[in-house]
Amino acid sequence: MAWAASKSCSRADRGFTLIEILVALTIVSVALMASIRAVGSLTASASDLRNRTLAQWSAENQLAQIRIEQGILPAVGRRSFACDQGDLRLRCDQIVQTTDNPSFRRVDVQVFDASVADGPRLARLVGFATTLR
Repeated sequence: MAWAASKSCSRADRGFTLIEILVALTIVSVALMASIRAVGSLTASASDLRNRTLAQWSAENQLAQIRIEQGILPAVGRRSFACDQGDLRLRCDQIVQTTDNPSFRRVDVQVFDASVADGPRLARLVGFATTLR
């Protein structure tokens, strides 16, 4: 009798088949992998934006330092120096060039990631130094 009763159960009473469960798990895993990849991409973008912001601040600091030294024009030429910001290791390349006006010098500051050999340029800022007040 018990066997006959179980045979008369409807499909809804029996639950899901193994194939249905595997298909559902496959769909969920694909969705999770896509979301993990999106989160990883957002994290990398946020980190890159942070590094570029710190590099920009470093370049602005260097130009501000040159402007503070009123009456003293920076020497023409190129120099490299460490310009770390927080925990980020940076290298600044400063190029000073003459202009047609002897009272002005063009200053180009480029900031690179120093933690990587031949690291990418993170920021570039061009300004002018002057002896005028």
